[in-house]
Amino acid sequence: MEIKLPSYFKYTVILLGIILLIWLLQMFKSVLVPFAFAVLFAMLLLPLVQDLETKLRVPRPIAILFSIILIVIVLGLVIWFLSVQLLNLTSELDKIGSNVSDLVDKVQLFLQTKFGIEPSNKSDLVRNAISSLQNLATTFLGNTISMTTGAIAALTIVPIFVFCLLYYRDHLQQFMFRFVSKDRRSSMIQTVTNIQEVVQSYISGLMIVIVIVALLNSAGLLLLGVKYAIFFGIFASILTIIPYIGILIGAMLPALFTLATTGHLIDAVLVIVVFMVVQFMEGNFITPFVVGSKVSINPFAAILGLLIGGEVWGAPGMILSIPIIAMLKVIFDVYEPLKPFGFLLADIDDVEPKRHKKVTNWLQEIWNGIGRGKRKKSDEEPE
Repeated sequence: MEIKLPSYFKYTVILLGIILLIWLLQMFKSVLVPFAFAVLFAMLLLPLVQDLETKLRVPRPIAILFSIILIVIVLGLVIWFLSVQLLNLTSELDKIGSNVSDLVDKVQLFLQTKFGIEPSNKSDLVRNAISSLQNLATTFLGNTISMTTGAIAALTIVPIFVFCLLYYRDHLQQFMFRFVSKDRRSSMIQTVTNIQEVVQSYISGLMIVIVIVALLNSAGLLLLGVKYAIFFGIFASILTIIPYIGILIGAMLPALFTLATTGHLIDAVLVIVVFMVVQFMEGNFITPFVVGSKVSINPFAAILGLLIGGEVWGAPGMILSIPIIAMLKVIFDVYEPLKPFGFLLADIDDVEPKRHKKVTNWLQEIWNGIGRGKRKKSDEEPE
């Protein structure tokens, strides 16, 4: 006998379930975040591992270890380059301090000339600025140590998770089969395949986007004569893994550095202009062309997921938000009761293709009508 529950009770249970889920995600963050990254890396490395196993007859453990070592080497080289550049950047601190003092003089002179504001004691301003920088440096150092500790832990846990996921993938597939009947296993395999394709498309496309954006950023900064242009260009491009706002955050550091080293506001403005142009190209041309339509999430859902991911898991949550939303959309599109949510997450170009097709056909009919009119007029002209 089926028991019908009141709507308010059902929605209350759903709301409590969401609250409990968020609490569990925050409570087990230290385990779930590395596991989530491991799932993404495992899906990315799966085609390489399969090719090594089938085409080159490499044993599965060796193929997995080779793939993991390859990723670790690439990430290690990037981290090494950024660390070396950052150490070289610290040698500019004395020059930055003197330039900040000169910049304070210029600002005080401008305020006195234009607005009649008497300059305050420069030593106090410099002392307060240095105190603020020291507090900021202390906070940044503490966060860096915390992030480094977390990174070291991740470097040990994530590869283990990746190895296990790839090595026991057949066993995990059989595990999932036990939850569905035999007539639905083919649809489940198709759903898992679609999720894998979406994740692979997103991660591989994102890597290509990072390389292209790094080249564009570095080229623009080199044209402006900014010191450490390659470092700032690569650093800002890596932040594109945080959608929409990552590259803007990455633009602030070279802009402030340029302002402190040159003392001219126009130079910092030009640096920001370079990053704005690159951001426009990345959002409207590079990412849509490279990533394609497989990760078709509308901007509102992406921004909302970005904020929720940052609130639940911090910076890792912001990085994981888009691929997780893309995977959820694939599941929502397959499961009938959740299809409305898949429709809500979809991009408007995917859910309303007919309207765009009608507009295209209408424009084509107008063009054909103009062509027929020209041909008719030419036929009526006397020889």
